[in-house]
Amino acid sequence: VQLQASGGGLVQPGGSLRLSCAASGTFFSIATMGWYHQAPGKQRELVALISNTGSENYADSVKGRFAISRDSAKRTVYLQMNNLKPEDTSVYYCYANVKRALFSSVADYWGRGTQVTVSS
Repeated sequence: VQLQASGGGLVQPGGSLRLSCAASGTFFSIATMGWYHQAPGKQRELVALISNTGSENYADSVKGRFAISRDSAKRTVYLQMNNLKPEDTSVYYCYANVKRALFSSVADYWGRGTQVTVSS
């Protein structure tokens, strides 16, 4: 299972970015997909998650500004980031909880990360 993220970059405060992450490989199903971020010297933290039933979970710091969505047919998760703030600057990692086969347990997979920099 591979996760390929894209969409990071440099944006001014108040601006928007849209991150995408596509899962590839052979597996049975994806349960939860989402995004975490890790700033220099800090632990990786939750940004947003979305289940296979569409249930969403957000970090308090991004509620009302970020929106997560997924296209199960495309095996892709998106993160629309609006009203970005300098404190959103971080490396964003795509995450997926994957079931490799019908009778296998689930496992966590991570993408390589994409840099988001919010600066004037």
